[in-house]
Amino acid sequence: MPRRKRLIQMTPPDPSIRAFLLDEVLRFVKRARACPGVWRIALIGSLTTNKDNPKDADVLVTVDDDANLTALAAAGRRLQGRAQSRNSGADIFLADLSENYIGRTCHWRECRPGIRVACDARHCGRRHFLHDDLDDVTLDAALIKLPPLELWPQLVRRFEVPADVEARLIQPIEASRARAKTGHA
Repeated sequence: MPRRKRLIQMTPPDPSIRAFLLDEVLRFVKRARACPGVWRIALIGSLTTNKDNPKDADVLVTVDDDANLTALAAAGRRLQGRAQSRNSGADIFLADLSENYIGRTCHWRECRPGIRVACDARHCGRRHFLHDDLDDVTLDAALIKLPPLELWPQLVRRFEVPADVEARLIQPIEASRARAKTGHA
């Protein structure tokens, strides 16, 4: 009698993870754009592609040299926490007005020199909530200068965006801008 073959199937990716991450990025943009010293917010990474199961949300924020990063880091922690609730992640990358990568937002609620032995930032706490782990993470200068999708203050598409990015991120941002212009924010 012939042996029956057992069919082993891969578990399909969670189709809603993209939608979830895009919705959370939209919430982050709404919070971050209100932070003093924020000049630009852009989406980078796998959410700008058609990748079915992105592992994280990557956002690039351009800030003043003297911007207080407290509120921005809090918004970033909220995005990171929500993403982690779905076994995903998020990174808030920071650039200065000269288009230099300066690090990421600190993921700790308290940030000051010497408080965290495990902190791998070059200058832990020197600038509150700046995690300048430049030995571990850097961004290409071209990506900082021309990110794939700028979300705020202007919407700039540098490629054809996936349909879900258009529907879940761009259209709500455009609708919010239209309401603000008519005074119905």
